[in-house]
Amino acid sequence: MNHSGFHYFFLGFSLIRTKGLKRFVLIPLVINLILFGTAFSWLFSHLGESIEWILSFIPDYLSWLKDALAYIIWPLAVITALFTFAFLFSTIANIIAAPFNGFLSEKVERHLTGQSINDDGWLDLIKDTPRLLAREWRKIVYYVPRVLICLLALFIIPVFGQVIWFLFGAWMMAVQYCDYPFDNHKIDFKPMRQLLKEDRVTNVSFGMCVSVTSFIPIVNLVVMPVAVCGATALFVDKYRNTGRIPR
Repeated sequence: MNHSGFHYFFLGFSLIRTKGLKRFVLIPLVINLILFGTAFSWLFSHLGESIEWILSFIPDYLSWLKDALAYIIWPLAVITALFTFAFLFSTIANIIAAPFNGFLSEKVERHLTGQSINDDGWLDLIKDTPRLLAREWRKIVYYVPRVLICLLALFIIPVFGQVIWFLFGAWMMAVQYCDYPFDNHKIDFKPMRQLLKEDRVTNVSFGMCVSVTSFIPIVNLVVMPVAVCGATALFVDKYRNTGRIPR
């Protein structure tokens, strides 16, 4: 089906309300609630102090420059901090919630296709947790050097650096959430990334929705389960039983 990434993301909002799936949404939702609530309350209580501290290094006789920079730094700092925190805490939340997100993805796929991937229960989920956490570690190893490069662009090239950071974050969100259904089918991380690249526009547009909603208050609390559900629907339509995934 030729749907956009936006379609699959917003489909996730419908799926989390589906009878039979709600209970599998609860644990990722609680994890997101705790982490994002803590992160953003800390961010907004300290951001102003941090900017004032930076501006304090400008001498008083250049007060005109300080005022001009304040108008420039504030919006850039807010945008940068929001996307950085959204990305950082999404990563942390997904590491903690990885076993539950994989389980939710499996149940969503069963709901959409009527077929089970595995006949696993909670005990099997616990046994599979080390493998799932190892998969999250592979994603971190993939992210870190690219994060550093994008952060360098962010601080060296104003505005354009923000665009690069946003697109990078969108791609990372697509990789993060699409990985759950791929991993349920035991598809390795590298071929999974290659398949996502073949549908880069669809997957990046999906990741854009995740990135943007990750820093919208209240909405960001349900982003994780919504993204898992939406990414699973995307996987079912574009990859499952299409002959594109390795067996």
